[in-house]
Amino acid sequence: MTSTLASPTSRYALALAVAVGTVLFLLLGIGALGIVGDGDRDWLYLAAPAVLLVVAVATRFRPGGMVLALGAAAATTVVAGVVAVVLVAADDAAASIADVIMLTVMYAGLFAAGAWLFSRVPEPPVDAVASDIRRA
Repeated sequence: MTSTLASPTSRYALALAVAVGTVLFLLLGIGALGIVGDGDRDWLYLAAPAVLLVVAVATRFRPGGMVLALGAAAATTVVAGVVAVVLVAADDAAASIADVIMLTVMYAGLFAAGAWLFSRVPEPPVDAVASDIRRA
């Protein structure tokens, strides 16, 4: 019996769905609830999708490049979380430090899960890449 996730295309689609879902979940979380409390401090977390987009475009959305892009987004989320914890510690009334840490870990974990899924997608053969370049 064959699995529906046996083909590289379906694996890529699943990994891409997790990546896009994580970005949408982050954007909705920032817009609807806020992560760091009231004010403009939630904008720190928008660096992660920006880094993800820049690295993904630079690596032409190849599976190996997407691993790097999502790993960079996870690391950027952690850095944003550290900065947010420092901001919350400096202003006692803004938000709970535990909430900021938990949400940061959750978003970084989702980006890391997407990176792991992309690592399970095989790279296309070199001949296929060369033919794509010649057609462009």
